Amino acid sequence: MERTVPSTGSEEIELYQRTYYSLLRTTDEVQIRSLVESHARMQSALHVKAGESEIDLDALIYASLRLPPCILQVRLVVMTPSERALKEGDYPDIGTWRPVSAPGRRRRMRFDGKETLAAFIASRSDIDDLIPTLTAYQIEWNKVHLRLHNTSVVDRLAACAEGKQQVDEPLREELCRLLELSRQDLARLEAAWGGQFVPTLLAMARRRKRFAVRLLSGSYVDYRRATRHWWQHITETVPTPLSQRPVYFVSSNTHSLVNLLTGCALRRKEELLRFIEESGDPALQAEYRAIQEEEVPSSRENFLYYVMKKYARTPEGRSVARACKEEMRTAGIWHVESLHHLDVDAQVIELCAIRPEWLDPRVRVDGLEYLRDSDAVILNIDYPLGLAAYRILVEVATGVGRLEGLYVLGKAATLNGRVGDVMIPNVIHDEHSQNTYLFPNAFTAADVRPYLMYGTVLDNQKAISVRGTFLQNRQYMDVFYREGFTDIEMEAGPYLSAVYEAIRPKRYPVDEIVNLYAAPFEIGILHYASDTPFTRAKTLAEPLSYFGMDATYACSVAILRRILEREVAVVRDRVSVKRR
Repeated sequence: MERTVPSTGSEEIELYQRTYYSLLRTTDEVQIRSLVESHARMQSALHVKAGESEIDLDALIYASLRLPPCILQVRLVVMTPSERALKEGDYPDIGTWRPVSAPGRRRRMRFDGKETLAAFIASRSDIDDLIPTLTAYQIEWNKVHLRLHNTSVVDRLAACAEGKQQVDEPLREELCRLLELSRQDLARLEAAWGGQFVPTLLAMARRRKRFAVRLLSGSYVDYRRATRHWWQHITETVPTPLSQRPVYFVSSNTHSLVNLLTGCALRRKEELLRFIEESGDPALQAEYRAIQEEEVPSSRENFLYYVMKKYARTPEGRSVARACKEEMRTAGIWHVESLHHLDVDAQVIELCAIRPEWLDPRVRVDGLEYLRDSDAVILNIDYPLGLAAYRILVEVATGVGRLEGLYVLGKAATLNGRVGDVMIPNVIHDEHSQNTYLFPNAFTAADVRPYLMYGTVLDNQKAISVRGTFLQNRQYMDVFYREGFTDIEMEAGPYLSAVYEAIRPKRYPVDEIVNLYAAPFEIGILHYASDTPFTRAKTLAEPLSYFGMDATYACSVAILRRILEREVAVVRDRVSVKRR
């Protein structure tokens, strides 16, 4: 069938990608400076000032949050799908390197303590994410360097780093003047970097950043092998024989479904309220008072889950966190941490073992007693990045007894809504395959609206799965917006490519309109808006707080209710047949 999606005019984006993929074919190091010109020419919506002398604060914060703190010392980033490639190459001691992480991106990484960072990649999407992030970070680092080096601020920052003085108002005023930032913007930077604020500015002031990258292996077979090992680890860890069980596959996170199913925080309400009063956190206390006085339309359950996360990090809360893990087991929930391959944790939830009295009130559906006779499980994974979603679902669909449903909860940029809104698409254009997928979304606005306190639910939307967050520009988005595509994300298209292969006798096609209405299992996709790139009023550069949990839990409640209702109906029908 002929495509309805027009040419996006994204020649600059494609040139940028061709440039770094051609360079990465070398066995030598590739200097990031060789990508700066094509990166700037792309005019990324997340890095609109890349080619200007003015500091692009949004891009700097965004990139900073997706790189580990040790990036200040890093010169070389080695990308590889496995430790084996490192050990067989120039890094036999990789096992002794220190694991590091970034606050805003899940990716397995190790640092040698000197200047080399190993980043483990699960698919081409990791390259499309990491290379532009490093390039943007280097560009903005060097803008800061030009403004701060050879100024008196360097000595003052050094004194702060050594503990000889504090970051006071005169220093902040001087930083604002030199960096040409407002006080509000400097405060944003200080909040984003936290304890790394002074060390980062000092490192930027003292030297230019000159990143280099290497790609070790990274073939199609390597990615498949990594995914296979990931799945084997799950099947070997969980006693439930997944190859013989019906499975509801959920791609979301590792906290919301567990909180809704175990009610761990809800049963410890009084302890959590005492923590709020004793914490000395004025923001937390003010939020609770507003909820109590019904000044804000907030969910008490969501608030307790938020407080529980903070409490579990304290010495007093650690024993509670351990108790909650034990309670997960009694509720039939197995948590499997990813060890050596994809950085995607998984949870296997046996529906026959859930405890109805523990459930969040919002997911208590009629007929839960029937689940005692269910043989189905929920396989919930921590959502992957881009094309890794395709490889994971292909592996899961191959390895389980029967796929009962695919439910995806992910974050996205919205071109017509606000941060906190929920988008429900039934058309998805995938930039990886160039396919436009048509499918019956299991959810409508009515399924989510009762549980969403702040945002708006937009169903019947059209989404586009892009190759990377930086790999978009205003012209690119404008073309799709004119065609009614308002939901921009990275995983739905790859998941639907895997669905095609699960129901058709061949690999997914390219550049076609694909109808998935004949799928024998349910497909439900929900996206919550975490970015508004047209207005830049709120971007992914700043992490969502308690407010951001509203949309996450509204979607999680809708997904869990859908699964429980469907499985209750399945078991009820089976029991009725036996009685005849």
